[in-house]
Amino acid sequence: MSGGTDSSVAALLLKEQGYDIIGMTFRSFDSISNACMEKEKGCCNVDSIFEAKKLATELGFEHKILDIRELFDKTIIQNFIDEYMSGSTPNPCVLCNKIVKWGKMIEEADKLNCAYLATGHYSQVLYKNGRYFLRKGFDELKDQSYFLWKLSQDNLAKTIFPLGELTKSEVREIARKKNYEKIANKKESQEICFIPDDDYRRFLRERVTDIDKKIGEGNFIDINGKILGKHKGYPFYTIGQRKGLEIAMGYPVYVLDINPQDNTITLGNTDELLKKEIWIKEINMMKYAEIKEEKEALCKIRYRNKAEKCRVMQHNDKIKIIFNNPVSAITPGQSAVIYEENDIIAGGIIIKSD
Repeated sequence: MSGGTDSSVAALLLKEQGYDIIGMTFRSFDSISNACMEKEKGCCNVDSIFEAKKLATELGFEHKILDIRELFDKTIIQNFIDEYMSGSTPNPCVLCNKIVKWGKMIEEADKLNCAYLATGHYSQVLYKNGRYFLRKGFDELKDQSYFLWKLSQDNLAKTIFPLGELTKSEVREIARKKNYEKIANKKESQEICFIPDDDYRRFLRERVTDIDKKIGEGNFIDINGKILGKHKGYPFYTIGQRKGLEIAMGYPVYVLDINPQDNTITLGNTDELLKKEIWIKEINMMKYAEIKEEKEALCKIRYRNKAEKCRVMQHNDKIKIIFNNPVSAITPGQSAVIYEENDIIAGGIIIKSD
């Protein structure tokens, strides 16, 4: 329970359906930083924690606060830093769902003899042919299945999504009808939870001692290796970036490639951003235990991107994805999630593109 609209309405619905529930809220990080000293911001702040506890008290169920700041820092935040320092662009929500929101949460649920874990995610769990898998939430604009591809069969077997067949507007209306107007009107959090000002470059400078001295300036180059100008250091850029490059070429240029070994960043035009083939690692199979032969599917390489038609082939612990049409700004470190219509077949971390 984050204190937000979705997890609060999930609790309201479960209580109404007759479940015996225990609310759990994580204290995952200290969100006060040099950029926002006056008040904590982002999700999981003190105000949100107490709002979750207040709802639990009003509905008459137990509520617990779990301090996981050390775990969160050593896993989610450190991975975020390590990925940028290696030249990749991480997706911390995907890792957090696996390690914290399911891993740690199920550990606590087992201690409390709870049979299921419920969250306010917009997704659905199905079971067919001996496999648990995720289906997109009914609300296409709010569907969060993309962020949940790392969940294991054991995770899914214990999961309930009360909001999976609802739209966001319906969820807000449920809160209003139950006289929780403040909950119904809560704003949605769009930024990375531990970077409430959405400035990851500022965050890296706070967390990596002397990062500017250690990395320093490097060269912008074109696809032929010609030096075009200077940049501030490879960790401060991501594939597809156009704004903030501070270089004038007379035409729009984008980050095509990041090379941490020699601190170079390759720039090019929109056509040069297009790729047709990618490989993914750390794969997690959902709807099927394996992909036995080449299969037509759909693939999303970013949460807000539409799923693109493709062909997929499994090669041991990796999957090759060939898009029917070239896609733009394929980014190592981000997640590629493979769907069969609305069902997740598998997901993995992008490692390279061609």
